[in-house]
Amino acid sequence: MTADDHRGPEEQAGDGQGPEDKPFHFTDKRKVDPETARPRESAAGSGPAGPSDDVPDAAASGSAETDPLAGLDFEPSAEAEDDAATLAAKAEAAQHLESLQRERASFTNYRNRAVRDQEAARAKGVEDVLSALLPVLDDVDRARQHGELTGPFVAIGDKIDAALGRFGVERYGTVGEEFDPNVHEALMHQADPEATAATVNLVIEPGYRIGERVVRAARVSVVGPE
Repeated sequence: MTADDHRGPEEQAGDGQGPEDKPFHFTDKRKVDPETARPRESAAGSGPAGPSDDVPDAAASGSAETDPLAGLDFEPSAEAEDDAATLAAKAEAAQHLESLQRERASFTNYRNRAVRDQEAARAKGVEDVLSALLPVLDDVDRARQHGELTGPFVAIGDKIDAALGRFGVERYGTVGEEFDPNVHEALMHQADPEATAATVNLVIEPGYRIGERVVRAARVSVVGPE
C-alpha cells in the first residue's frame, strides 16, 4: 500500500484538478452597450486593460476636435500683432471716411436747397412789391405818354424804373411788335386786309416781368388779318 492509499477521497479529488478545471471568466469589451444601444464611455471597469485601452476615446476628447491648435505651445509674433493692429486701424479709418463723405454730401444738398429756397423767396418778395406798385406805375406811365410828367417828376419816374431794374423787373410792350398771347393780352382787335400777322398797334398798359416770369401781361390793341 502506498501513501496515496491512506489519503481520503476529498484529498484525492483535489489533486485531480488541472488548469482546464478552473472556473471560466468572461470579459465584455464591446464598445456598444447591448441594453441601451449607446456607446460606452469607458471600458476600464469591465475587465483587464488591453492594448486597445491605451487609445483615447474620440468622444471623450471633444476639445481636441474643436480646437486642433489648442495644444500648441506658441505665442503670436510681434509682426503679426502689428499687422492686425494696422488692419484694424485701416478699417476704422475707412468707416470714418465713409461717415465724413455722407455728412459732406448731406451738407451740400442742404446748402443747395437753402440757396434755391432763398432765391425763390427773394423773387416772390419782389413780385409781391411789384404787384402792389402796378397802379402807381401805370399812372406814371400815362403821365409820361401825355407829357404831364415834367420837372422833378421826370427824375422821380426814372429813379423808380432804375430801382425796379436792379431787382430784375423789366417793362415791355411796344407798338409794332408781333402779338404773342403768352405775353400780351389783347383788349381790342382791328381787322386789316393787308396785314399778314397780328401786331400791336396800341399799348394800353405795359407788361412787367421778372426774368422769364410774367407778372402782368401787356394789355394792347391788335391789328391783323380778318
